[in-house]
Amino acid sequence: MESSNWILKHVSILLILFLTPSMSSTLDLIVTQTKTLHQNFTAVSDFRLINRRILKDGSILSPYVKLIISKNSSLSDDQFVTVTVTGVSKPRDGDWVAMISPSNSNVKTCLLNEFYYLQTGDTSKLPLLCHYPVKAQYLKNDPDYLSCKNKECKKEQNGKCSVTTCSGSIKFHVINIRTDIEFVFFTGGFLTPFLVGRSTPLGFANPNKPLYGHLSSIDSTATSMRLTWVSGDKEPQQIQYGDGKTVTSAVTTFSQNDMCSSALPSPAKDFGWHDPGYIHSAVMTGLNPSTTYSYRYGSNSVDWSQQIKFSTPPSGGSDELKFVAFGDMGKTPLDASEEHYIQPGALSVIKAIASEVDSNNLNSVFHIGDISYATGFLAEWDFFMNLISPVASRVSYMTAIGNHERDYVSSGSVYQTPDSGGECGVPYETYFPMPTSAKDKPWYSIEQASVHFTVISTEHDWSIDSQQYEWMKKDMASVNRQHTPWLVFMGHRPMYTSNQGFSSKDQNFIKAVEPLLIENTVDLALFGHVHNYERTCSVYQNKCKAMPIKDQKGVDTYDNKNYSAPVHAVIGMAGFTLDKSSNNGESWSLKRISEFGYLRAHATKNDLNLEFVTSDTREVKDSFRITK
Repeated sequence: MESSNWILKHVSILLILFLTPSMSSTLDLIVTQTKTLHQNFTAVSDFRLINRRILKDGSILSPYVKLIISKNSSLSDDQFVTVTVTGVSKPRDGDWVAMISPSNSNVKTCLLNEFYYLQTGDTSKLPLLCHYPVKAQYLKNDPDYLSCKNKECKKEQNGKCSVTTCSGSIKFHVINIRTDIEFVFFTGGFLTPFLVGRSTPLGFANPNKPLYGHLSSIDSTATSMRLTWVSGDKEPQQIQYGDGKTVTSAVTTFSQNDMCSSALPSPAKDFGWHDPGYIHSAVMTGLNPSTTYSYRYGSNSVDWSQQIKFSTPPSGGSDELKFVAFGDMGKTPLDASEEHYIQPGALSVIKAIASEVDSNNLNSVFHIGDISYATGFLAEWDFFMNLISPVASRVSYMTAIGNHERDYVSSGSVYQTPDSGGECGVPYETYFPMPTSAKDKPWYSIEQASVHFTVISTEHDWSIDSQQYEWMKKDMASVNRQHTPWLVFMGHRPMYTSNQGFSSKDQNFIKAVEPLLIENTVDLALFGHVHNYERTCSVYQNKCKAMPIKDQKGVDTYDNKNYSAPVHAVIGMAGFTLDKSSNNGESWSLKRISEFGYLRAHATKNDLNLEFVTSDTREVKDSFRITK
């Protein structure tokens, strides 16, 4: 969810749009205090405004400037590259370097396109670059740059140096995004930039390399698992798994023409576009539930991934399940870059969850909306999948769609906002195929051990008698509570939140869907969208129908033998800049925490134990238990 201040500030822009038709080793190489560094880059940062500035060419005035890249040959799939800018006559605060991909991208001014950029929430009159940089850094990140400790004589006169220049070096985290990259040096800051110099293009050693494999469940038997990965090659590849089994991938992709747009071209359709390569997907069959296997994916012609161990979840109807759930993650850079969208807590959260996987303490993951926050800047999807790989390549990674994956003007989404940047769910559904019934119907259910999960889309029509409403009604009514005693309902936008921001909750959604939760005795409802943690009593129609009682360990315990209403929890605290928790919650609000973390759950036939775990300290800040 965008912060309420951002939305109110730009409501006039949105009105215009409404009326318009239409890992583990890498994770250790992190920047110190990453969250603090990136805390203020979320939403509208200066970097997001560079596309609306006049670009002036200062290269003629800087004849000595050169960009030297530490990696002179081809790039690997995941590495840090040092960019050194030499020949700078006078270092300034506003000197910066952009990473551009592909290298032939237009970094000149697109003066006629000023209206295109309103969709990013900025009212500046003129754009800067015709193609958006992947990331950028100020050269002052080198502590020796502004003081010019690294001097070089460029011209001598009468035996003395008459022209002295300075240099500075910064590191960029680069992953294989298949297209070559180039580094461009600007001065004048993000708001009044001059283009000074460009590096030579750098390509990846293997742009066809199969990468970013992530797993998902396809049904409740846990005897099959889907693996999805990305490659620059369109020819089918394979998964080799178990004891000599192989399966061949189906291959798909999407193009700029698949992106949504309006009279004002969307970022996804225009300056934020990046070629996604080819998305491969294959299903491993003949597996046993709750079992560990080894696999690799790729082909002899394009290379293979590393050998990876993964575990299948328990089958529906069995006893014990350990899962984590969260929303609104996105990604955090591993360098000091500024980017279009940065979610400062994402790195600490994924590292904490990876440790759960390492400890064999996790069967599956549920990420309920606002997945990558690419929002029309397509290269961000690769960086997100790279970030989650230590988790998603080893356990089932299930998702729900959020506003930043689907919503766009005149696209059929419930909410007519430009939140997806023109993606309209296409990249999301391509990268994260869930066991849904059809394209652009991203709702499904799945059973793991003693839990039935009903996963909906709050961004698609949920009104009474709609297709999704009828599906929800039928799905939850069909649950065999002897087989799976627990019914957990998941979606992105919440029914209950103390946050008073614009668009935090939709009364029409609550009025239509909440009665279904009562009718079908839903035990727990989980939502994201609001960027903090909040837990309720057993609540219905804004009233507590039952309160938990503390057990011998002091844990709030809900007795669902005498069912009254669901417990609701907002869990949108997995990465995006946090919303402050209200000091004056409603009577139904029992716990409110504004810290990064995730919800950890342990289900048996008789108990559903849940904990809010903070990602920095791994401390349990809230515990509650539901019993049958």
